Amino acid sequence: MHVTFLMVTLPFIGEVSLTGTILIVFFLCLLCVVGFEFVNGFHDTANAVATVIYTKALPPMVAVPWSGFFNFLGVFLGGVAVAMGILKLVPLNELMTLPVQVGACLVLSVLISSIIWNLGTWYFGIPCSSSHTLIGAMIGATIAFTMYYGRAGPNWDKAKEIGLSLIMSPIFGFGAAALLMWFLRHVVKADSLFHIPQGEDRPPILIRLLLITTCTLVSFFHGSNDGQKGVGLLMLILIAFLPAKFAFDHSIPDSKILSTLNKTELSLQNTAIANPASKLKLDSVNTLIEKIKTSVATRNTAPPAETFVFRKNIQHLGKDLKALQSDKNVKLALADQAILKDASKQYTNITDYAPTWVIATISISLGIGTMIGWKRIVLTIGEKIGKEHLNYAQGATAEITAAATIGLSTWFGLPVSTTHVLSSGIAGAMVASGGTSNLNGNTLKSIALAWVLTLPVSILLALGLFNLFHLFIK
Repeated sequence: MHVTFLMVTLPFIGEVSLTGTILIVFFLCLLCVVGFEFVNGFHDTANAVATVIYTKALPPMVAVPWSGFFNFLGVFLGGVAVAMGILKLVPLNELMTLPVQVGACLVLSVLISSIIWNLGTWYFGIPCSSSHTLIGAMIGATIAFTMYYGRAGPNWDKAKEIGLSLIMSPIFGFGAAALLMWFLRHVVKADSLFHIPQGEDRPPILIRLLLITTCTLVSFFHGSNDGQKGVGLLMLILIAFLPAKFAFDHSIPDSKILSTLNKTELSLQNTAIANPASKLKLDSVNTLIEKIKTSVATRNTAPPAETFVFRKNIQHLGKDLKALQSDKNVKLALADQAILKDASKQYTNITDYAPTWVIATISISLGIGTMIGWKRIVLTIGEKIGKEHLNYAQGATAEITAAATIGLSTWFGLPVSTTHVLSSGIAGAMVASGGTSNLNGNTLKSIALAWVLTLPVSILLALGLFNLFHLFIK
């Protein structure tokens, strides 16, 4: 069969050589990831503005752009640890060695299944987690990938780590909000904090500033955590379609990599070894360093197969150095420990990265999405989780605990659900105000049902779509 390749020069990406059909699918995937983050903006970010709008601390025309701007900043300044955590769910190194069509099937199935479930839950006004949806879709697509190609399946260790984070974060949010609300009720005892806004009521200036501050923090941390998931998705597309270009950060100078390798070697020379097994580990690391040194100069011009080997060697070196440092039979001076710890970070930065234009694209998509479609979720958050409407203290309490939980999770590189953290925070504040009888059972059942169904539905959707796309993308 004759295959026609098209040479196209794209802004930021450079020259791209793909078949006509695959080039169309590539653009479709780029459009889908922007669409996913756009939907994420008005689906999840409504949580950030819900309390500030519902308590009338800010009018919607101010609150929504305000939140969108700080979501933008959150993505842009939040680093890429969460994005890389998401990427590690799929066997990237295996995917790189297969035809581009395989990556296209995986990426499309992840994106479209995520968008379908997000839009469906948004339409019915149910605060559902984009994080759960995305992770389920990635697991489902990877299972289908393994069924067809017999390669490595989902990274279950990473999935368990992320799953634990998603389960524990709303529990923490509920407990922390209940404790904070109890403190406000029984220690602070400011009547103005517990007023339920009615009509054109506006909060006193100090309470208003508190609510605006908490909204700002949740918006920023939402961008730094949820926004990074979009960065991870966009990097997945680029690696799936253009693996040689995005297997590692080509912008890092050879001299910097060689300098780090030399420092690593010098530090390892001072290592004291207590047993033969540890000596074998050290010898293996030194051999790997020499191998990488010989390939640094040609890494940017090498054929794809050699590019992938360079990536794997760098990843192995980082892991092996961490294993050596944690080995009790290996004795290192404090100065050498610090050098090796920094070197491990430098090696990680070579493969775990995102170009600035990728981060900017996701930032803008999330920021614009925030400004559209927020009303449905705001109504659920403000009126339907509890039997009474949200008061100032409950809104601020939920936002403070949400900001703290999401911020800590981003620090540790773990994705969490803004939706579940904030919803559980409001539930905790309601319980602290009037016990479990103060909760709206019907709404909580809807949220819980969406929470339970999201993972299996998104797994099945992505698995089914992978099979469908596999028939048509050739």
